[in-house]
Amino acid sequence: MTLAGALAREAVEVAPRLLGALFRVRSEDGEVAVRITETEAYAGAGDPGSHASRGMTPRTATMFGPPGTLYVYFSYGMHWCTNVVCAPDGVASAVLLRGAEVIAGHELARSRRAAARTDRDLARGPARLSQALGLGGSDDALALTAGGRAELELTGRPVPASEIRTGPRVGVSGPGGEGDRFPWRFWLDGEPTVSVYRPAVTRGRR
Repeated sequence: MTLAGALAREAVEVAPRLLGALFRVRSEDGEVAVRITETEAYAGAGDPGSHASRGMTPRTATMFGPPGTLYVYFSYGMHWCTNVVCAPDGVASAVLLRGAEVIAGHELARSRRAAARTDRDLARGPARLSQALGLGGSDDALALTAGGRAELELTGRPVPASEIRTGPRVGVSGPGGEGDRFPWRFWLDGEPTVSVYRPAVTRGRR
């Protein structure tokens, strides 16, 4: 199955499938590769935590695009976050990459993440992950292609369900119990590069 075919599913199906996948990003400075350890699924209409819950806007147009592209957005006016677009073309759905282990290009990742105290913190959290990989706004709508700037390689076999933990997404809460109704955060059990969970105190959309 092609990568686009594997990603042409709902985000809640794709998010756990991306655990353990290899993600490489190349630039003039070199290449950084990570193993994905934590993800969050976001749909469109009906998902209160999603940017696309109110339909397509100039900001969210990429979420409605073909599977196998990146949706990169600026968060809280401070940092970039990287998502893998999934579901059929025209359906809003994406998986936020929340945490990863750097497996190649450590020196380059460290130069981009000088504040990281240890290697486990290089890509521990969505903003750190994007920074370590050198991804930003110009990479929004970038296609994932073999040998291209960004490349995603799924593992031959999905990670067993017994090794995956689930819970509420970070920063999504409020009336109606969105966190409980959408336990769409997935992570590898016992993995030190998984970010620290912080529940939201006010309602907000990702």
